[in-house]
Amino acid sequence: MPLSEGDLAPDFDLPASGGGRVGLSALKGHKVVLYFYPKDDTSGCTLEAQDFNGLLPAFAEADAKVVGLSPDPVKSHDKFCGKYGLAFPLAADEDKAVLEAYGVWVEKSMYGRKYMGVERTTVLVDREGRIAKIWPKVKVPGHAEAVLTAARALP
Repeated sequence: MPLSEGDLAPDFDLPASGGGRVGLSALKGHKVVLYFYPKDDTSGCTLEAQDFNGLLPAFAEADAKVVGLSPDPVKSHDKFCGKYGLAFPLAADEDKAVLEAYGVWVEKSMYGRKYMGVERTTVLVDREGRIAKIWPKVKVPGHAEAVLTAARALP
């Protein structure tokens, strides 16, 4: 069943870039921007990460924590963060349990070939752990700014 705004956001605890772990319950009391992306160091995912990274000070002002999440392993995340100077955690969901819980691990199609992959999606979680807003099928240009506007509007 797909998640809706107002639902309790599924909790998780995953290994993350930089050798730590990241979990939703540990971030309770803050607004959380969870952005799900397909793959480290690909053109769209790099642009999206750079956009969120560039706005980190503004997200911090809005008391919003940014977390990227993909099925790539931590080693790939570390390399991606190092290459582009990303200053927020990238969570590694290699078994795809969190991706499935959020409904973003879906069947995709390219050139007539069907395969499973991440549907680029962003979820804004409020201070109590409820989903405040969902952006499905994200188009990268201007997206991070739209998320920041929504985060600023949350109490």
